[in-house]
Amino acid sequence: MNKKPIILECKKLTKRYQGELDVEVLKGVDLAIAVGERVAIMGVSGSGKSTLMHLLGGLDKPTSGEVILNGVNLNSVNSTKLAQLRNKSLGFIYQSHHLLGEFTVLENVAMPLLIAGLSVKEAKVRAADLLKRVGLAPRIEHKPSELSGGERQRAAIARALINKPNVILADEPTGNLDSKTADSVYQLMLELNQELAISFLVVTHDHELAARMGKVLHMEDGLIVG
Repeated sequence: MNKKPIILECKKLTKRYQGELDVEVLKGVDLAIAVGERVAIMGVSGSGKSTLMHLLGGLDKPTSGEVILNGVNLNSVNSTKLAQLRNKSLGFIYQSHHLLGEFTVLENVAMPLLIAGLSVKEAKVRAADLLKRVGLAPRIEHKPSELSGGERQRAAIARALINKPNVILADEPTGNLDSKTADSVYQLMLELNQELAISFLVVTHDHELAARMGKVLHMEDGLIVG
């Protein structure tokens, strides 16, 4: 059986914050995510999970070690190239949806395409198609404040997927949802993973969500311990 290629990996990743206190948050993390793989990372608060996600997403720089996305070492590119690579290859989902309140759902989801240079017309057509796919067709002209928590999170997933990224990085994506709504979000993530071969790396305290991933890893004191 052929092994799937690696799409995102980190090698000997460390992160130290130096100020009044010298804190080493990551202590040499190695991780590899294959194309279409679903991985959950669990661990207590303060174990380094969110810091790891920020580094893997190119949102912060490591103290040492490297992050490689689609064969590109993120340390080796300038900020413009990094932003382009992030916009094209990565999608981000957070516990809080981070939708922009002054824009409609359609405009929020279309925004990454506009940043990438697509026309407004094409961006809105693609965004409307994807919003239909996640069950939000009747809500596309609503503002985020007019949606339920589950609807906002589905809109956030649509926005994360609009550029057809290689990897979705999700930090507590169901943390603010009731169990029934969380279940529909799980199901949507699994369907999209299977249909589009998008890799998912999910930080979660939710054992049910973790159990639906293909692999569960645990972080403890800045290291992945299995």
